[in-house]
Amino acid sequence: MLKRHYYVYIMSSQRRVLYVGVTSVLEERVFQHKTHALGGFTAKYNATSLICFERYATIHAAIAREKELKGWRREKKIALIESMNPQWKDLSYGWFQKHRYAPER
Repeated sequence: MLKRHYYVYIMSSQRRVLYVGVTSVLEERVFQHKTHALGGFTAKYNATSLICFERYATIHAAIAREKELKGWRREKKIALIESMNPQWKDLSYGWFQKHRYAPER
């Protein structure tokens, strides 16, 4: 039986508008945010960069952490992000680009 993981993640816009969410399928959820498939907050503010995530073994732990982060002041969220990703790089960079392979000659 495969062990399932749950993720608490933070998305950011270029202007550093932050969104905190939880999911069990991180790549799929990030793709949905990047393509604005879900509408809502991340689409409105174009929060399409995955800048921080944490993995949990249970959904209960992930939801508790999500609620904790959502209750934090912006400054504390920024301190967390910069402790893990000081350059605010999009951690999902390259996940969704098509790859072109040159045939061997």
